[in-house]
Amino acid sequence: MFDVIIVRYGELALKSTGVRNWYEKILMSNIEAMLKQNGVSYSGISREWGRVFVHTSDIRAAQAAADVFGVVSASPAQTTDPTLESAAKMCASMADGFVHEGESFAIRAKRTGNHDFSSRELAIKCGDDVWEMLESRGMSPSVDLTNPSREVFVEMRQNHAYVFTEIVQGVGGLPIGTQGKMISLVSGGIDSPVATWLLMKRGVEIIPVYCNNEPFNDERARQRTMECIKQLQKWCPGHPFKVYEVPNGSNLGAFIDKCERGKTCVLCKRTMYRIAFEIMKTENASGIVTGSSLGQVASQTAANMYAETYGICAPLYHPLIGLDKNEIIDIAKRIGTFDISIVQAGGCTAVPEHPEVKAKFDSLPLEEEKVDIESMVRYSVANARISKV
Repeated sequence: MFDVIIVRYGELALKSTGVRNWYEKILMSNIEAMLKQNGVSYSGISREWGRVFVHTSDIRAAQAAADVFGVVSASPAQTTDPTLESAAKMCASMADGFVHEGESFAIRAKRTGNHDFSSRELAIKCGDDVWEMLESRGMSPSVDLTNPSREVFVEMRQNHAYVFTEIVQGVGGLPIGTQGKMISLVSGGIDSPVATWLLMKRGVEIIPVYCNNEPFNDERARQRTMECIKQLQKWCPGHPFKVYEVPNGSNLGAFIDKCERGKTCVLCKRTMYRIAFEIMKTENASGIVTGSSLGQVASQTAANMYAETYGICAPLYHPLIGLDKNEIIDIAKRIGTFDISIVQAGGCTAVPEHPEVKAKFDSLPLEEEKVDIESMVRYSVANARISKV
């Protein structure tokens, strides 16, 4: 029993009028793309101050809208006239069959615009009509404003009133496409897809870069990564990924042959940053996203992370830096990448038996002098395979 989805946003409301208007338009476009991806039928999308409205009676629309970055909640609602009588009548109709014998109820009323009644008067009138309806059904009504069994919401605006009983929690954040582009170093593990999703949630358009370590990884690792990227794409259907698959196996081979063996992993990570930086400049992006979580693996100690980035003038973002593994796993399950990431794909055979965990901050440039690092990076970038998801 609804004809519209009320979509609420959060941080957008804090922006200046011009920025807010721009963000709202992007949000509406992203909602439209998500609805189309999910096959949801709708007749239009409109907006008023503080709200976006999807005009539909498709039950899937509320969840689809809630999955759009920037949306804090969505509610299937029934539209009625902006009067006390119409709103109260609609509340009673909504409560019929929703509130059962022995259950308490509460009316949650909000009012914006110019009306000759207050929010309190609106709540009382709607509550009275619900009470009378329940009594007419032979029930014994009970009101509990603190911890009710059922809640009926009414939102009175200038031109319409909206009555609803459900609030679907959204993902929050900012509309994707409002914060520029970034390069994300994505692998098929648990961490990097979560890090990528978190930056997408902050409004960033992502350019995924996968460093293919074959022959030190096999095809399973590549397939798992591509499946993770496809899953992430479902969260931003209006912004198709441009994926770079970069050969990195020959670089690893050079490090194994010519550099200190224990430093293979930190040299690999540093090379990935160099590659990502070159792509970042080509794509006019603004940063590089990693899945690093402090202390989680050998290459992610504080000392190693300093050494890996020493002398590289690129803005690096580590959204997982303070999260533990369980927190990261919880997000991975929520966004749909966890089951993909735990598929067995073999390990990297280039990992040394005793990897460096306390690299000196200036030690890696000295190791790079043993190889032609600039030519290696140029080769990797020049031979990248680019595809759209």
